[in-house]
Amino acid sequence: MNLFLEKALTLKERNEAYATAFIVRRTIPSSGKPGDKAIITKDGNIHGWIGGGCTQGIVLKEALESLHDGKPRFVSISPNAQESTVRHTKTYTMTCQSGGEVDVYIEPVLPKPHIVIFGTSHIAMALTKLSKAMDYTVSAVMNEPDKVVFPTADNIFALDSFSDGDLPENSHLVVCTQGHGDVDALHKAITTNRSYVSFVASRKKANAIFADLRDREVTFEQLSQIKTPAGLDIGAKLPEEVAVSILAQIIQQFRTEQEIAKPTNGEAITLNDDFYMNPVCNIPIQKSTAKHILEHNGEKVYFCCDGCKVKFEAAPDDYIK
Repeated sequence: MNLFLEKALTLKERNEAYATAFIVRRTIPSSGKPGDKAIITKDGNIHGWIGGGCTQGIVLKEALESLHDGKPRFVSISPNAQESTVRHTKTYTMTCQSGGEVDVYIEPVLPKPHIVIFGTSHIAMALTKLSKAMDYTVSAVMNEPDKVVFPTADNIFALDSFSDGDLPENSHLVVCTQGHGDVDALHKAITTNRSYVSFVASRKKANAIFADLRDREVTFEQLSQIKTPAGLDIGAKLPEEVAVSILAQIIQQFRTEQEIAKPTNGEAITLNDDFYMNPVCNIPIQKSTAKHILEHNGEKVYFCCDGCKVKFEAAPDDYIK
């Protein structure tokens, strides 16, 4: 297995978001060739090769923005760039003095919800089955781990040893113990501080359990985050129907959170301190690998290519704010 596939598999197993970038066309002397590819993680690291100079920075910027909006894009970089009217196509001017053209396809790979199910009730079993049918990762939490109860679960944890460290960020917790260790399970779930925690119970029963949780110093704010009765109100009666209503609620919240996370100003996520925004083309570049650097007013200025450096030297006050 090559390094590209190994990295993709590792990120999938960790349930982490990443973007893939593939060069589909180029004209010399661009260094990237058709078939070259890379994985870009949300922290701005590039694994693979898609060219250097301005190409690398442009691909990084667009890959990070694809992770925000969840949409693929076709990126065309050319010295004579013309704005495209084709949806999801971005055009950039090749500022490297050597010239060349590159077309890159970028696609985000976003993790699906991770469903964490507490209890061994019929609803818990139905929820596991439906979640796996949707290709979600499922973790089961019970008093005594038993793979026979949840044969398709990806992970099984003992309630006593279960901790927040066992969960990825996009975990959605459902407590469906139905009278068997409700307080202990719900206490474990709510103290993970995940955005979705639901409890399969009537409002009357939930209020009684909440009183016990208050004795364990669970705050009113934490209790207000628990969705109970769990799931959307679709008039569900059977365990499978309740499971459908819970998954519908999880999907609704998951998609809503994705919409809220989208950037409103076209900017990608904030990168680490090794990244620097090229003042000429507004493309991020790594300071540790930058080849074009000059000093202006006592500070280092980094560029993705010789073309940006030449433009800056000709009129620095046009770019420094």
